[in-house]
Amino acid sequence: VKAEAERTVAAARAASIELALKLANIPKRFMGRTFNTFIANGQQQAAALTTCRSYAEDFGDAMRSGGSLVLSGAPGTGKSHLAASVMLRVMADGRTVQYVTCMDMIRLVRGTWRKDSDRTEDDVLRELGETLDLLVIDEIGVQYGTEGEQTVVFDVLDRRYREMRPTILISNSGREQFRAYVGDRVYDRLREVAKWVPFDWDSFRPQARAAARGEA
Repeated sequence: VKAEAERTVAAARAASIELALKLANIPKRFMGRTFNTFIANGQQQAAALTTCRSYAEDFGDAMRSGGSLVLSGAPGTGKSHLAASVMLRVMADGRTVQYVTCMDMIRLVRGTWRKDSDRTEDDVLRELGETLDLLVIDEIGVQYGTEGEQTVVFDVLDRRYREMRPTILISNSGREQFRAYVGDRVYDRLREVAKWVPFDWDSFRPQARAAARGEA
């Protein structure tokens, strides 16, 4: 009887984890990425790793203060790797997390404008802005930065700011481009609650391709 009860508990836990992973929407390419698999060959890389690992391990502090991160740097430098590592670590403590690109977030909101939508705009904004313990928004600044897009970004991040909900933003842009895209209001709020983490090194991708081909 005890063994059967333990199997039931284990099955329920596995199902819960599977559901949490599905809701987290972490891209398959980053599902196996952890802090231990991040290659830190220099001081800057080590600093980024330490910052993200500490953020995940002390996530309770972020939940109390709304502490957030902005991961900024060129493509292929490991931003999404470390963001996924944070998400997996935070999920292990039973927190709710979700990954979304900025454009997908905008599409989610605009999708509620259809007559056949079963969700309202407020439903989506409340989920993204107030319900999730951690929201990771990738590809900030890839879009045009229209007033309509900035309004969606502001609505989500303003709600998270007011509710003290942690957010990780990922961008290939430098500070000025980032500020121009999100707008002054969002940028001012982020300056108060977010740590800017620079990823100022060359892309890992050429090394990864060479390793996959078996080259030295």
